[in-house]
Amino acid sequence: MGLLKAVVLSPLAPLSGLRWLAGVLAEEAERERGARQSPERALADLAAQRANGEISEEDAEALENQLVEELLSRYGPRPGI
Repeated sequence: MGLLKAVVLSPLAPLSGLRWLAGVLAEEAERERGARQSPERALADLAAQRANGEISEEDAEALENQLVEELLSRYGPRPGI
């Protein structure tokens, strides 16, 4: 029975591989999208804007406080820091 099943379903093997590949690509896209929207990335962008003079100190400080609050709410305070 197993051999007959393998022979009958063998033409569908590329479809299962394609389904697996689509799942892997979707997971990677979600991971990259999450990394692009992370508070860590936003803090790095803020530092670059501040260094280039693209943002005032007051605005930068307010945005930095907001991003730090988001980080703390996401990960919590770390002991020893």
